[in-house]
Amino acid sequence: MGDYDLDSHEELLLVQAVRCVDRLDEMAEALADAPLTVANRYGDEVPHPLLVESRQQSLVLARLLASLRLPSGDEEDVRRPQRRGAARGSYGPRRIA
Repeated sequence: MGDYDLDSHEELLLVQAVRCVDRLDEMAEALADAPLTVANRYGDEVPHPLLVESRQQSLVLARLLASLRLPSGDEEDVRRPQRRGAARGSYGPRRIA
């Protein structure tokens, strides 16, 4: 954090990202010796619940890190500009008459 000047909302995003990484590490450790599938209450083989949650946490982490808009390395500017390309879908905002 010493290299970046983060606002309070960005510090909260960073804390959540670190917590997410911790959860992903714990799930990876728990899944190391676990089977990839388990039987549900009907006897059907389904993905292990921790695999599903791990995938969801990975998506959350990617979104949190993207929200921080940190530079990728060689850039001189400390922050990257925010781009909101697909947030509203392919049609864009509607004009109200």
